[in-house]
Amino acid sequence: MTDDRRDTVLVVDDSPETLGFVTEALKKTGVAVLVATSGETALNICNKVTPDTILMDAVMPGLDGFETCRQIKENPALQHVPVIFMTGLSETEHVVKALESGGVDFLTKPIDVDELKARIKVHLKNARSVQSAHVALDAAGRHLVAVSQEGTVLWSTPQIHNLLAKTGAAETSLFRLGRALGDWLDGPNSSGERRKSFMLGLSENLAVQLHPLGRVGPDENLFRVTAEDEAGQVQALQGSFELTQREAEVLIWIAKGKSNKDIGEILGLSPRTVNKHLEQIFVKLGVENRASAAVRAAEVIYAL
Repeated sequence: MTDDRRDTVLVVDDSPETLGFVTEALKKTGVAVLVATSGETALNICNKVTPDTILMDAVMPGLDGFETCRQIKENPALQHVPVIFMTGLSETEHVVKALESGGVDFLTKPIDVDELKARIKVHLKNARSVQSAHVALDAAGRHLVAVSQEGTVLWSTPQIHNLLAKTGAAETSLFRLGRALGDWLDGPNSSGERRKSFMLGLSENLAVQLHPLGRVGPDENLFRVTAEDEAGQVQALQGSFELTQREAEVLIWIAKGKSNKDIGEILGLSPRTVNKHLEQIFVKLGVENRASAAVRAAEVIYAL
């Protein structure tokens, strides 16, 4: 079965002449064209419709093309949409600004129609390849998330959202997840070695393990996310260190960086009781502080 869906291009320009010229040229190629005469209008359109490509004028009154592009790229659902800038500015600083704001290409006015068509075709093909890869990952049922070096979530599979929904605040948890991954990417830990995987407590009833899979783009870092099997971890810690069930539960939350007060609230214990459990944990693990206990616990948990 063939896919007869028409490609949609959003043209953003405050010049009626440019809008008319570009729109007419694109329609002749069978492309569906949406038009916006301002950055604000473009953002409103993108909130309702996801175009396949955006042609963006750089210089516009109010919200200029660079800022409009930046705001578009802040939306994970629009991360894959290529933005091609159209402008009479050709200085290197403007080209750099266009690329830094999230653009993939730069066309100098007056626009050459053949060149415009060729570039749209190339960027559409690249964007479709990325989309196909994401769809394939979604269909595979994998818990995957990609973030920028700064920890901005670029995309994630539906399974991630289903998992984070258990926290009761999926969007907040996704933001925290991105920040944690950004911190990991920022450099090694205090011992000078970057952890191969690590835990993150997102709520009282959900903690996840994060596994780096490597860089898949210029600023796109892929991670696999797995929900922790807390029951299995409790049994493993009990078997490794001869802990009681409650001691193992306390140790798990110590490994997640929780304070005694937090652990008490999570497990329904007083901070004093938590501290007594901690004293026994130190003796059984042969350590002197909670940081060392967390390391020993992580060694067992990561081996599962």
